[in-house]
Amino acid sequence: MTDPASPTSSPTPGAAEPLRHQVLAAIAQHRLATTAQLRRMLRPQGSRQLLSRALNTLRSEDLVDFTVLPDTHRSRTRAWYLTQEGSRLTRGLPVLRGRPPYPITSRTAASLKTPHTLAVVQAHLAFAADARRLGHEHGPWDWTPEVSHSIGEGERLTADALMYYTVVETERRRKLRAFVEVDRTTMSSERLAVKLIGYARLFQYEVQPVGRRKPASTGPVWLRWYPVFPRVLFVLTGASRARLDHRIRDLQAMVAQHPLVAALAREVRLAAAVLEDIENHDPATPPWVPLTGGEPRTWTDL
Repeated sequence: MTDPASPTSSPTPGAAEPLRHQVLAAIAQHRLATTAQLRRMLRPQGSRQLLSRALNTLRSEDLVDFTVLPDTHRSRTRAWYLTQEGSRLTRGLPVLRGRPPYPITSRTAASLKTPHTLAVVQAHLAFAADARRLGHEHGPWDWTPEVSHSIGEGERLTADALMYYTVVETERRRKLRAFVEVDRTTMSSERLAVKLIGYARLFQYEVQPVGRRKPASTGPVWLRWYPVFPRVLFVLTGASRARLDHRIRDLQAMVAQHPLVAALAREVRLAAAVLEDIENHDPATPPWVPLTGGEPRTWTDL
């Protein structure tokens, strides 16, 4: 099982550390990000030129490079990734300790992974913007892409991201975790819903002792890593509203019809939302649809 590692930094990076170091660590953490995404992540109130200068300095040192995104408006949007030297240099950074190393270190690899990777970053930025608005805590290092877990029989479940999020209330602080799946409507609705079975298997998976002298299992393996099983959140984008609504209903059907998933849903909060609705920040229309049914709400109130 991959160690998801707890976040180690404040929600917004401080000014004490040089911006270029923060940029390097952020690209290492998220593997690929545009200039605009890095600005929103690290300096929401800063200028694009501030980030561009830091990125150009890192590129002159052969630590980062970029691929140009296709754009019908002929703008040259750059998606930045680490070079091999940048990947080597960031391997031992404290904020990345224990994180799974999945670097993108070539223009070809970046081009292949760009759409999905940037969509995952976009989802993170939506949660971070919401946290800032509400006075909660969720920063660049509270989001770990591609956390992988064994679910037995030689199979693994890989979440698009594991999110740490602290709800700051008047009299208490609630520390929440969530597995996040970002769906760009590139797979069938059935394949998307089947991901819920993987989470149900992880929820129940126990390592069986080998040999008579081995102690009996002490419970599900996930207890080694989490005090409670993380919520499972599906973020949908890339299609019409009607098609996305159909996909949410298919997720709900899987919860209702599959016995393992139904058992998971009795213990774990499951929900889905449209990415553009999360980014909209409209308090009058909470975006998260519980997969067990009921009225939409915020994901922290599931």
